[in-house]
Formats: sequence, structure tokens, C-alpha cells
Amino acid sequence: MLATASSYHMINQADVIPILLEACPTFENTWQEHVQDYGEDLLYVAAGAFARHLLGLKNEGDLSCLPSVGAAIERFHQEGSPWVKEFATIGLLEGIQNVWSHQESDGEYFSRYLGEESMRWWQSLNTFWSGEKTHVSL
Repeated sequence: MLATASSYHMINQADVIPILLEACPTFENTWQEHVQDYGEDLLYVAAGAFARHLLGLKNEGDLSCLPSVGAAIERFHQEGSPWVKEFATIGLLEGIQNVWSHQESDGEYFSRYLGEESMRWWQSLNTFWSGEKTHVSL
């Protein structure tokens, strides 16, 4: 179904956590701990906690939410405000790459769950960190 001008809703900063919680309900307790410690405004810190949560699920063999998380990140890239699009890349994707690769886990494993746009940003992060590019961009 195509969105019409009257039905289209750009995803804003306030929408991010509800969408992530819908994609991965087991993150709720970790999110509530984050809110107690930091409030609701430090979403880049929450992105690190989210990456650690996903890695914990993977290590336990629970991959059930990874497809829906990948779909949520794709929505952020396609339907998000400029802030949300940047957060999807620098907050979520980079957080997953960093947390997973520093915990002796294959940081590339998560990429199989990404949509086309998110995969382009994932690869851009890789070329940045390899030194092939001086900034993250498409």
C-alpha cells in the first residue's frame, strides 16, 4: 500500500524506542533500566545497550527478533527524519558492529537481517573503518 500525503508519517526521534520495542519486546527491561539511569534523552547510549541486548540474545540462540529489528532499522532509513536516519546508522548499525566485534562475535552476522538501504549504510561504515573513506556516506 502506498502512503498518500495525508497518511504518511515521518518517523521522528520520539518514535524510535517504541518501534524498537515492538521489534524486540525483550529489550523492555533494559530500556526501563536505561530510563532510570539516564532518562529518555540519551538515545545513543540506549543504542549501545540495545546492541548488547541483541548480542546476548544471539549468544543464547534466540534469533527470533533479529529479522524484525532489521526491518525496523530499514524503516528508520527509509521513513525517518534526518535525525532518525543518522541514528539508524551511527547509533544502531555502528553500535551493533562495535559491540559484536569487541565481544568475539562476528560483527557481520547481523547484516543478513538488513534491508537494502540499511545494508548500504552498513557497508559504508565498513569502508570508513577500513580507512577506504574519510567519512560515512553513500
